[in-house]
Amino acid sequence: MADRALTGILLVGGGSSRFGSPKAHARLDGETLAERAWRLLGEVCDERIAVGRLDGLSFPALEDEGTGPVAAIAAGLRAASHDTALVLPVDMPLLTAGALQTLADACRDDAATGPEGPLPCAVVRRALPAFETGERRLRTVLDGLDTAHVDLDPSLLANVNTRSDLDRLAP
Repeated sequence: MADRALTGILLVGGGSSRFGSPKAHARLDGETLAERAWRLLGEVCDERIAVGRLDGLSFPALEDEGTGPVAAIAAGLRAASHDTALVLPVDMPLLTAGALQTLADACRDDAATGPEGPLPCAVVRRALPAFETGERRLRTVLDGLDTAHVDLDPSLLANVNTRSDLDRLAP
């Protein structure tokens, strides 16, 4: 657990047009990507908030505007009880509790992200106004903040955009 209380924000997304169906419901090692990410956030965070437009989750989700991760993060930060939030997209199933803890520990000013960014990231709640400007590109929002860049193992940052991406990760 971190040296301070953390809120986990899970970006569950929506229809996942490139994937062909909602990625959150895709399965890896016997659990959905959403269940996997939710469990991981529970290992590190004191509070978890899922954000996205998706039915059939095994946990509640706040609805966002459906305009991408910036709006979803804003919704999560508005609902957060703690000053620091870890933001995890549903489509990065190889991340570990240790990698998320590293991001949280590096988030001492406004935000922290991995070397390639912008997700996963850690963000402080006081940065919320930067997520409410109407800017839709997360990288642009983070570039406008005091963002620490953390070395994370690139193999943990595998992103599932297509079914073949998911098949490559299966044991």
